[in-house]
Amino acid sequence: MAQRNTSRRRQQNSDNFMDYSLLFIVLFLLGFGLIMVYSTSSYEANLDFGDSTYYLKKQLFATILGLIAMIFVANIPYHFWERFAVLGYVVSVVLILLIIPFGHEANGAKRWLYIGPISLQPAEVAKLCMILFLASMICTMGKQIRGRKGFWMVLLTPAPIALMIWKITDNMSSAIIVMGIAVLMLFVSSPEYKRFILLGLLTIAGAAAVVFAIVQMAANAADTLDFRGERILAWLDPSAYASGKGFQTLQALYAIGSGGVLGKGLGQSMQKLGFLPEAQNDMIFSIICEELGLFGGIAVIIMFILLIWRFMIIANNAPDLFGALLVVGVLGHIAIQVILNIAVVTNTIPNTGISLPFISYGGSSVMFLLIEIGLVLSVAKGIRLKDL
Repeated sequence: MAQRNTSRRRQQNSDNFMDYSLLFIVLFLLGFGLIMVYSTSSYEANLDFGDSTYYLKKQLFATILGLIAMIFVANIPYHFWERFAVLGYVVSVVLILLIIPFGHEANGAKRWLYIGPISLQPAEVAKLCMILFLASMICTMGKQIRGRKGFWMVLLTPAPIALMIWKITDNMSSAIIVMGIAVLMLFVSSPEYKRFILLGLLTIAGAAAVVFAIVQMAANAADTLDFRGERILAWLDPSAYASGKGFQTLQALYAIGSGGVLGKGLGQSMQKLGFLPEAQNDMIFSIICEELGLFGGIAVIIMFILLIWRFMIIANNAPDLFGALLVVGVLGHIAIQVILNIAVVTNTIPNTGISLPFISYGGSSVMFLLIEIGLVLSVAKGIRLKDL
């Protein structure tokens, strides 16, 4: 009888884990993002559409859809999605190929598909599907991943998707993120760290060689450079390209510098008044720094660090490898995107179009990020808490 009572007590005290800290951080970033989208875009929206809330309403609609999808995914056992891993890879390929005949062009880039009133960016679908596919693939391969063949198989599997995103949708930043997700998921699954050190050194050397080659080409014949070459030159010396590729970077740096420590105040940005292109998209972090100062910028970075920390807690306590890899994939996606966005805004790396997760304007981005959060919450619900 005593043994039965102890067993019943343990079962009552055993419960699913719900990470309210993670949920709070995501909701805070979403709310803050909506405020900043309105603050950043209201002037331009009023000029272009006669409605200062135009971008806010579209972002709010996408956020609500994303939250509904997040709740739906969070309440489905994450292993359910494992059976759709291969299908997800195929769907990613098909959607990217559909860009060629049916893609919608905006700001000189053909990256979107329109499904009724909803615009869909296949690159965002590919990031989610790649996380699911690689998690399933690594679990299936097991110890084979430790060998050289297994290592390169996992690393090269997302390469066709990344190449298609780069060449067809002209979106190098999303291609880098897809490969970055693969590298991080492989890193936590493989004990062969020497390979990653070598891979990192080769990547750095390759990037340095490209920059050196572009500088040499510019010295001889600048007119032969494409727009990416010009972006690299503008990164090295923005003031020399102030009227061209360096204009956006310089305006972003002016915004950050003019904000000081405490900022000009919410809604008081000057750079958003037609000076800074795509202020509500890729450059929203610079407006945050201008209006809320260094304090606001650091606060946002801290929130992302806390978000990544919660991912690490869930991944470390996940019920199985598949769940842990799903969380690591989402962690990699968000962490890489945050680092690249802030690096671009501060001119640490060459300018490339990439949004700040949960904060920048972009319906496809916020919807699929929230679906990924739903996957993480589903993994978290599989963790059992026992009061022994």
